[in-house]
Amino acid sequence: QVQLVESGGGLVQAGGSLRLSCAASTSIFNFDRMGWYRQAPGKQRELVAEIRRTGRSIYADSVQGRSTISRDGFKNAVYLEMNSLEPEDTAVYYCNVEYRSTTFWGQGTQVTVSS
Repeated sequence: QVQLVESGGGLVQAGGSLRLSCAASTSIFNFDRMGWYRQAPGKQRELVAEIRRTGRSIYADSVQGRSTISRDGFKNAVYLEMNSLEPEDTAVYYCNVEYRSTTFWGQGTQVTVSS
């Protein structure tokens, strides 16, 4: 089992920035990929950003250019920095990892962007 704990969510004004953190219970280099998803009220959960074991990262079109996913092997953590936040970014953000063909999820952290 892998435990994931997200933090860093909160209330921010439009145009502001946030840095989300996800701490893993084991070495992140065991994971095939790590990512951030989000789910807004009444909508499906969607991929925000993902980083592969190789270091290659991908982003949703909606956050491309204003978000950065990164990782820290010493802290066993993955981060999502988001800038120029918009009310449309309001959602619960979930950390997600794939480990030995199994997907694990964190409990989520709420991000609310006020206009």
